[in-house]
Amino acid sequence: MEQEETKLLIIPGLGGSGADHWQSFWLQKFNASERVNQENWKEPKLKDWLTNLNEAILRLDCPTILVAHSLAVSLVLHWVNTHTNPNIKGALLVAPADVDDPMHTPEIVRGFAPMPTSKLPFPSIVVASENDDFVSLERAKYFAEQWHSDFKNIGLKGHINSDSKLEFWEEGQVILEQLIKMTK
Repeated sequence: MEQEETKLLIIPGLGGSGADHWQSFWLQKFNASERVNQENWKEPKLKDWLTNLNEAILRLDCPTILVAHSLAVSLVLHWVNTHTNPNIKGALLVAPADVDDPMHTPEIVRGFAPMPTSKLPFPSIVVASENDDFVSLERAKYFAEQWHSDFKNIGLKGHINSDSKLEFWEEGQVILEQLIKMTK
């Protein structure tokens, strides 16, 4: 990966990606990576999470790819609706939690609804699984279309989280490389 040129901003979702999550493995692997931390991973408040994300983005000083998982995908879309930063070159949006649908997501994330559906101002790829409990494949495709994102169906990988046991998630790294090429 062209890490000398492109930084990753790792943005975990609800619960904050633990030690067995691919985002944590990527943080270890890629030296030019930073993680957005939230004060309360279990009871997310959109305003607080947006503030922390914005502070992390304001510190960016080089080309950066946002790497968001689950609830953090909604967070990124909310951020884009009110902010910009020329250092953001793209976004890898993995397993977007459907914050609009009580059948797929817990009540605690309803403060992130409605899911923004405006076009993203930079290249992006939505990665989804066919058996994700937090979003249907059809809904993930719909989000990708609305955001003008490329879409990748990676088969039966659950919520693409720690339970999926992906470790360094090599398939995701290949998708990330594709995104980086799109930003050049």
